[in-house]
Amino acid sequence: MVERAAGIGEVARRVLLSGIGLGALVCALLADTAARAESLPEALVKAYQTNPQLNAERARQRATDENVPQALAGYRPQVSAGLSVGLQAVRDLLPGNVIQTATLKPWQIGVTVTQTLFNGFKTANSVRVAELQVQSGREALRNVGQGVLLDAVTAYTNVLANQTLVEAQRSNVAFLKETQAITQRRLNAGDVTPTDTAQAEARLNRGLADLNAAEVNYAVSQATYAQVVGNSPSQLRPAETTDRLLPRSREDAIALALHEHPAVTAAGFDVDVASTSIRVAESSLMPNVTLQGSVSRSRDSDQTLGTFGTDQASVIGQVTQPIYDGGTAASQTRQAKEVAAQSRLVLDQVRNQAKTAVVSAWVANEGAKIAVSASESEVKAAEVALAGVQKEAAGGQRTTVDVLNAQQDLITARARLIGAQRDRVVASYTLLSAIGRLDVKTLNLKTPDYLPEVHYHQVRDAWHGLRTPSGQ
Repeated sequence: MVERAAGIGEVARRVLLSGIGLGALVCALLADTAARAESLPEALVKAYQTNPQLNAERARQRATDENVPQALAGYRPQVSAGLSVGLQAVRDLLPGNVIQTATLKPWQIGVTVTQTLFNGFKTANSVRVAELQVQSGREALRNVGQGVLLDAVTAYTNVLANQTLVEAQRSNVAFLKETQAITQRRLNAGDVTPTDTAQAEARLNRGLADLNAAEVNYAVSQATYAQVVGNSPSQLRPAETTDRLLPRSREDAIALALHEHPAVTAAGFDVDVASTSIRVAESSLMPNVTLQGSVSRSRDSDQTLGTFGTDQASVIGQVTQPIYDGGTAASQTRQAKEVAAQSRLVLDQVRNQAKTAVVSAWVANEGAKIAVSASESEVKAAEVALAGVQKEAAGGQRTTVDVLNAQQDLITARARLIGAQRDRVVASYTLLSAIGRLDVKTLNLKTPDYLPEVHYHQVRDAWHGLRTPSGQ
C-alpha cells in the first residue's frame, strides 16, 4: 500500500510540474500575441458601430424624426394643380324647336392654394406631440444602446470564462489520464487492486464529460459573441470592472437611476405626449378658418355654346364650426384622457422597476466581490490540501481515491473562481446600466458617439425632397 500510494503521489507531482511548465508556455504565448489581442473596450466599440439591433433602432428613431416636419406641414400652404381634357357631344333644344348640336373638346387647367389660419391650435399641439415623441425615442434609443453594450460585455466575459474553464478541464483530464495509466500499469504488476483502476477510470470519464461540456459552452459563447459584436473572438484580454464609475452608496445609485435612466426619462416624455394629445383631440371641437385662392382657365366647356372660354381667379375665406359629429370628437377626447392616465401609471411602474433593478444590481455587485474573494481563498486552500494529500500519499497515509478527491476539489474551486470573476465584471456593468450610464461617453470608448439630433435638424425644416440625408 505504501508503494502504491507513493506512485500516485509521484504522478501528482509530475502533473503539477507539467502544469507549471504549461503555465509558463501560456504566458509566453500571451506575451507574443498581446499586440493583436482584443480588449473589452475594443469589443464594445465594434458592437456599438455594427450591432444590427442598435442600427435598426437608430433607423426607427430617424423615422420618428419625420413626425415633426409632417406636423409642421399644418402651418404651410397646400398647393394643388389640376388639368382635365375631354370630348363632349352637345345637343341643345332652343325656342321654336330649333336644335343646335356641337362636338366640344373641353379642357381646364387651374391652381389652388389653401392656407389654414386657425384649426383650434391643432397644428401647434401636433408639433409639440411630435417633438416629445422624438425626445422619447431618443431615450428609447439610449436604452437599447445600453442593452447592446451590456450584451457585449456578457458575451465577452462568457467567452473569456469558458475559454479559461476549457484549459482548466484539459489540465484536469491530463492529470486523470496519467493517473489512470500509472494505476493500470500497477494493476498489471499486481501492486494495486481493480478497485483503484476503476476509481481512476471513473474520474477520468467524469473529467472527459466535464471537458466536453466546457467545450460546448465555449463554442456557444463564441457564436453569441459573433452575433453581438460582429466578429468571431480572437485572443481576449482580461476584462476590468467599472468600479471607478459607480456611485458610492446604494441611495446615490437609486437617485441617479430615477433621474437619468433612459427608461424613466422616456416614460416621462410619454406622459407629456399623452397630455398634449388631449389638446389635439379637443381641437376637433373648435372652429376651423381657412383661406383659399385659385386661378383657372377653361376652353370649350360651355354646354350652352354661349361662351368659348372662361378665366377665373378667386380668394375665398371659410369658417367652419363643428356642431355635432355623432360624438366622435368627444369620444376621442375621453380616450386621450384615459391614455394620459395610463401613461402616468406606467411612469410610476417604470420608476419602481428602475429602483428594483438598481437594488438588485447593487446587491449582486457587492455579492460578486465577496464571491471572488471567497473563491480565491477556496482555490488556495484546495491547492494546499492537494499538496498535503500528495505528501501523505507518498508516505502511504492516503489512497488513490484521496488524491483524486483532492484534485476534484481543486478543479471545482477553480471553476467556481472563474465563474465568480466573470460575474464580478458583468455585475459592475449591470449596475452601471441600471443607473443609466452605460454609454460611450461614460466608458470613454474610442468611437464617435451617435448623435440622433443631427438627423433631426437635417429634416425638421425640410419643405420638400424625397431623398433622406443619407442619400437613399
